[in-house]
Amino acid sequence: MAIPMHSERFRWEAGTRLFDQGRAVAADEAGALGALRQAIRAGGEFLVGPGGVERLEQGTSGFLRTRSSGTTGTAKTIRRSHRSWIASFEVSRDHLGIGAADVYGVLGDLAHSLTLYALVEGAHLGATLHGLAGLRPGRQARLLEEAGVTVLYCTPTQLRLICEADRPLPRLRHILCGGGRLPPGLRARVQALTPTATLREFYGAAETSFVAWGAAEGPEGSVGRAYPGVEIRIGPPDGPPAGPEGEIWVRSPYLFEGYAEGDSAETRWCDGFLSVGEIGRLAADGGLSIVGRRNRMVTIADQNVFPEALEAFLLADPAVTHCAVMPQRDPRRGTVLVAVIAGTGDAATAERLRRACQAAFGPLAAPRRMIFWSDFPLTLSGKPDLGAIARHLDGAA
Repeated sequence: MAIPMHSERFRWEAGTRLFDQGRAVAADEAGALGALRQAIRAGGEFLVGPGGVERLEQGTSGFLRTRSSGTTGTAKTIRRSHRSWIASFEVSRDHLGIGAADVYGVLGDLAHSLTLYALVEGAHLGATLHGLAGLRPGRQARLLEEAGVTVLYCTPTQLRLICEADRPLPRLRHILCGGGRLPPGLRARVQALTPTATLREFYGAAETSFVAWGAAEGPEGSVGRAYPGVEIRIGPPDGPPAGPEGEIWVRSPYLFEGYAEGDSAETRWCDGFLSVGEIGRLAADGGLSIVGRRNRMVTIADQNVFPEALEAFLLADPAVTHCAVMPQRDPRRGTVLVAVIAGTGDAATAERLRRACQAAFGPLAAPRRMIFWSDFPLTLSGKPDLGAIARHLDGAA
């Protein structure tokens, strides 16, 4: 069934089937996925967050709120129009050929905006939906195969864990991967297991939605070119061009309305453009590379260092599943970096990783220590909880 080009509200198509961990979700069933279906069908404004799905009696039809603690632990509630997401549903339909015949797979919790987006897109387009949150990656991979999933939304970490299950997924057509940097070598592993699928890496934020995407057209580290309908600028729109590297500003039909709760000093508007404080490089051919968050940059011996680059390097190592590179005060050098890594690694692994970082980034920028934590804290979106990690490090200092 063709979806109207100018829909102003989400739709839950009559033909959309919903499954949770391989089990069909009954029409009147409670639970997060069932509550999402009911909220969309009711048509009013609703909120999705760690507490589940809440219909807002005083809300406005055609609007959605999402609440997240974020990686820094600061709670924010984002408010956006349905239309801002529907515009990108139409991109998936028109540019990728996704529709009612497709089967979606989503791996994360509904409170993660990527999972929520994928489920709402699939329902709006009339596809079959499979929510696989809470299962081990091997079980997720088996259900992806058994369900004949054709469209997979995931983070790089989720995708890497699915690949480690080493299960071919021959019916996959599209993999859309966002929420972090794609580790070197992962694209080749994906291609071996999903020979008919196109892996598209995308960059965006909860406030901006899609900004850039690509399917390996650019150099290593590039997240692709501007997503259809997006205008990207390096440097504030009311000032002179900043050159190839600087703060990323975007203008598009996909931007959020504002914060219903909380705020962020990094989120700023200017002449219809929005920035969330990310630093990037824009190549002459339009390819965008992400350097890191402005508020995470540290200066060591007059050298600006973005921890995200070190984290991406470490995550390419098979011994590292999650990590966070954090600044610490040092009486001699002012600031040094330490790498906190999930798991129970040994001294030999720590030394190997430290030396590899030194070789790649130099002795000043490389982490001075590698710290392994068996209870490594993550947010609901599966990202390192930087606030919790910083508090733990401060308490141990």
